[in-house]
Amino acid sequence: MAFPTRSHHHHIAFLALSLGLSLGAIAADEQKAAADPGATKPAAASKAAAAAPAAKSEVPPAGEKAPEVAVDAKRASSSKVTEHKAERATPERIIERPVPRISAATRRQALASVASKVTDTKAEESHGAVAHAAHPPHWSYEGETGPQAWAKLAPEYASCGTGQRQSPIDIREGMKVELEPIGFEYRPSSFKVTDNGHTIQANVNGWNSMRLQGRVFRLVQFHFHRPSEEMIDGKQFEMVVHMVHQDTQGKLAVVALLVEVGARQPVLQMLLNNLPLEKNSDITVTSSSLDMNQMLPGDRRYFTYMGSLTTPPCTEDVLWIVMKQPVQATIEQLNLFSRIYPMNARPIQTTAGRVIKESN
Repeated sequence: MAFPTRSHHHHIAFLALSLGLSLGAIAADEQKAAADPGATKPAAASKAAAAAPAAKSEVPPAGEKAPEVAVDAKRASSSKVTEHKAERATPERIIERPVPRISAATRRQALASVASKVTDTKAEESHGAVAHAAHPPHWSYEGETGPQAWAKLAPEYASCGTGQRQSPIDIREGMKVELEPIGFEYRPSSFKVTDNGHTIQANVNGWNSMRLQGRVFRLVQFHFHRPSEEMIDGKQFEMVVHMVHQDTQGKLAVVALLVEVGARQPVLQMLLNNLPLEKNSDITVTSSSLDMNQMLPGDRRYFTYMGSLTTPPCTEDVLWIVMKQPVQATIEQLNLFSRIYPMNARPIQTTAGRVIKESN
């Protein structure tokens, strides 16, 4: 075993000093890794990259040793150790990727999409609230929800109590003038029978109309009231048929047919044959079997005046035509209707000085 010489001691001291520097660098790198894991890997890689070219390019002169190269190699090795330790010490490796740039147009489009969805949701909610509010309050022909209370049941029913041209009326002292004949144009049609909880109603399909005062009114539906709502000189009839027409401007015209006991009424019988089994339900008749000409009286003279709907909301500005000659129905037909609606007539309203015209 050979003992080391003095030159050997100098060389070992130099290597120890270099190794101490390397260990200091390793400790510094480990502290940086603990503080900022994401910065460790780039720093270590940079040191290794810097050390590798230096080791290749530096060539020592002949006869000389190259301790610096050995130290640089150790530093490179220690850098790799530091990198490895940092990766093992970091619970989750942070991978930095470039953040994609979003154009202003794309951001505006995304914001518009979100705003649209919010608007649609509000619209649906709003929409649900309006539908609920639009549901008509319950009204009837007697008791606490009877005609005397209609105006108080809902704000939209106010005209039932404050209107100045309300219907029905007792027709007295009409002004006898030469009124133009009504141009009825009714054709066989299909229809739907509805029990709406207040009366029996038929919604008429196809083109059925009347011409009056230079206007054309299309027949929309007709329904029944028992006893009659309109009176003539204080006389009330067994029933009345209200035939509701509407022009292209939305204006209403109602033809009233007063009914007395007599011959069988074919149109009324057709409705009774197709009567729904439950209230608030309907039956559709697809065949064109309904001919409203069979309901009209032979005498087409009439009374006319301005009035209102006789049910809530009691809307005014309605043109009324009350035929002077009653039509007929059998007592059996009338009694069948009475089994469902024994009384569905609004009381007589004041004429309030309105003009009533009468055909000569």
